[in-house]
Amino acid sequence: MQTIRKYFSNLTEQQYKQLENLYELYTDWNSKINVISRKDIENLYLHHVLHSMAIAKATNFAPGTKIADIGTGGGFPGIPLAILFPESHFTLIDSIGKKVRVAESVAESIGLKNVICRHERAEEEKNKFHFVVSRGVMPLPDLCRICNKLINRQEQFNAYPNGLICLKGGDLSGEVQSYRNAAEIVNISSYFNEEFFNDKKIVYVQI
Repeated sequence: MQTIRKYFSNLTEQQYKQLENLYELYTDWNSKINVISRKDIENLYLHHVLHSMAIAKATNFAPGTKIADIGTGGGFPGIPLAILFPESHFTLIDSIGKKVRVAESVAESIGLKNVICRHERAEEEKNKFHFVVSRGVMPLPDLCRICNKLINRQEQFNAYPNGLICLKGGDLSGEVQSYRNAAEIVNISSYFNEEFFNDKKIVYVQI
């Protein structure tokens, strides 16, 4: 949590409390269901929570923004972002039911009122959203194909035009080749100086 406070120093006490509660909740769930690698649970804040919150360094979601988190697993990046943007609305989607139950339980336990969890494939979702977020769930072309039917292109009231914001790592030159005129890549190391983020990136694609 010290690292979270270092980079996000202007949160409310309620937001800090919600973030602090994540460790106990995910540790408890991880003892029953392998939501996060057992070897990695001690790095929950750096590798999962702060990584998710990097999106908030790249853009602010305006009140009323509707965001889908596809392939959310146990709730990343959706739950940390929902804590940061309580006036935006998050739909967390995953095809694995037990992981959706974890995300749903965590959101309920910390009192998030702006989160809905759905056990389904992203391709089955019928609603429209201003943005889709994800964290390394699939190659960029597959993500963009799914986003194509999920994005609401009519309502535009954020700094970025509606589209996809995803967290990726490593060499993305091949993945972004087809989207080079519509994609923007930001190195997370420009926000956070921990070594873990050296090869981590945020990719935005206008859909």
